[in-house]
Amino acid sequence: GFDLGGRWSIQFEKHGGVSRSKFAARFKSISGASVMEYLTRWRMLLAADRLARGDEAVSAIAYSLGYASDAAFSTAFKRVMGSAPRAHARRRART
Repeated sequence: GFDLGGRWSIQFEKHGGVSRSKFAARFKSISGASVMEYLTRWRMLLAADRLARGDEAVSAIAYSLGYASDAAFSTAFKRVMGSAPRAHARRRART
């Protein structure tokens, strides 16, 4: 398989002649994003929902989504969502 960050991976086997590169190209042509970009965005949307509920620690959310550290998760979250996890949670709690 290939690593998608954290503990996530995709296992590819030769079924129907679909190679990893063909899958990646087809995925990007349909979704407009690479597999990694898509999954990272999805993971951050999951995290944002959980942060908004306010009943979990950032570290617990980070670990459950495959990040080995709060810092790695926070960096990815800020890059994708535009703010740090705690700031995002505070902003969503006010609305």
